[in-house]
Amino acid sequence: MNIQTDDVAVESLIVYQCEDFELNGKGDNLQWDKTKWISMPSSEEQIHPYETKFKILYSEKGIYILGYCEDNLISTDYTKDQDDIWKGDVFEVFLQTDPANPLYFEYEINPLNTELAILVPNNEGDFFGWSPWHYEGDRKIKRVVQIHGGNAKSGEKIDAWSIELFFPYALFKALKNVPPKTGTEWTGNFYRMDYDTGERVAWSWKPVEKTFHEYKKFGKLAFQ
Repeated sequence: MNIQTDDVAVESLIVYQCEDFELNGKGDNLQWDKTKWISMPSSEEQIHPYETKFKILYSEKGIYILGYCEDNLISTDYTKDQDDIWKGDVFEVFLQTDPANPLYFEYEINPLNTELAILVPNNEGDFFGWSPWHYEGDRKIKRVVQIHGGNAKSGEKIDAWSIELFFPYALFKALKNVPPKTGTEWTGNFYRMDYDTGERVAWSWKPVEKTFHEYKKFGKLAFQ
């Protein structure tokens, strides 16, 4: 996997269009060359200087996301989907298709390829997640996790882990501004949590103060 970074610091992240492709978790498909890596700073950089970054693209069928997390240790033992996987190592994606509506999609994935997919209504900080119905077939998120320098086992020493995700528009049925087109704007944020020291260390694209659910601090996603 090419881990050279071409960072951009922008108010609106431009989301470029791509052709649909198969995931392998490595991020080596040529479609990824259409966009740049975006770095995610850590709130505890002196403790965990792990490089963390992501890319995002969109196609006629859905949203593609690539994440890269430098790491020394797989610090999670969660293997059951829709469990409380944020209590271990995890990469998170928050997508709000209608910035005027405090309703957004939250997705989490860990190094053991375990996921959490929920739709979150947020009433001024009072929020809760709802699992998607008929989460199967063309409504199911595609995910592939690649472990670099080790195996996908709890407690395994590794160099990094990477994730490729595909969010089909069918999953977002009835949400506004789906599918996006040129000129569409969503908001969202990208996060990571790591527990190598036994304490939580967090990374985020757009900084938050208390929780990842501060949707008013989400960044803009401008579809090209």
